[in-house]
Amino acid sequence: MKIYQNINDFPKVGFAVVTVGTFDGLHLGHQKIIRRMTELAKENSGESILVTFDPHPRLVVNSNSHEIKFINTIKRKFDLLNKLGIDHLIIIPFTKEFAQTSSEDFIINYLVKNIGTKKLIVGYDHHFGRDREGNYQKLHQLGENYGFDVEEISAQYIDDIAVSSTKIRKALMDGDIKLANKMLGYNYSITGIVVEGNKIGRSIGFPTANIEIEDKYKLIAAGGVYACKVDVNGKIYHGMGNIGTRPTIGINGLVTEVHIFDFDKEIYGQEITIYFVDRIRDEKKFSGLEELKSQLENDRIYVKSLFQQ
Repeated sequence: MKIYQNINDFPKVGFAVVTVGTFDGLHLGHQKIIRRMTELAKENSGESILVTFDPHPRLVVNSNSHEIKFINTIKRKFDLLNKLGIDHLIIIPFTKEFAQTSSEDFIINYLVKNIGTKKLIVGYDHHFGRDREGNYQKLHQLGENYGFDVEEISAQYIDDIAVSSTKIRKALMDGDIKLANKMLGYNYSITGIVVEGNKIGRSIGFPTANIEIEDKYKLIAAGGVYACKVDVNGKIYHGMGNIGTRPTIGINGLVTEVHIFDFDKEIYGQEITIYFVDRIRDEKKFSGLEELKSQLENDRIYVKSLFQQ
């Protein structure tokens, strides 16, 4: 996948099949759009082009941007896009000035003049342009005027629920990790640098890797104890993770940590990724470390049994 930070650097291709969006989560609905785009590109001996924006438009146009959280970081999104087989990724800087671009000006100046779009693939609820005034009907009209075809992809359903980034964010905040993962089509994850903690877990036989999350806009799932897979230097381990405040110990602030099974290496300063598979219980306050240790031993037995199923 070739990445362009400036649309003017994009060299026009013979047959451009394009989709446009922010694609937070890159869930099953997004994947359906992208699969269709790459399929059409191959059928027409063309190339697939995804146009996205950075920063996310909501961070620019919303006054309460500090409250906005996203399912994936930019890096994670780009990694997922690369695996989906897209030929070109164009990143348009999103500014307050750009936000005033009308839907018609965007189509003419970006998709037609700069890219030379022949086919445009959009989702069932796609809106674009200033105040989101552009929709499928307008795209179809503009396509007739400027020589490109538009195809609308229907919604993807999981458990009779139409998949959307909004619903995935709600599932994550509610702690319904299994539903979120179903709608994503892969396991929700958190990546961070391993930092030193207070080592209390180590003292009771449950050392944990505490991670520092650099992206302040990353959505952190609901607190609790989770069955996890952990990527350390490209190798996958099983483990159990915790998101919360560790009330038994009395830690201030939210902590994300993971106890990796059958692992005894020092990994301070390294980047690891925790994949959340299932949520097994709420975080709770115990009478002391012995009761906490007993619960963690039960948690470990249960989590290991999950991975053996």
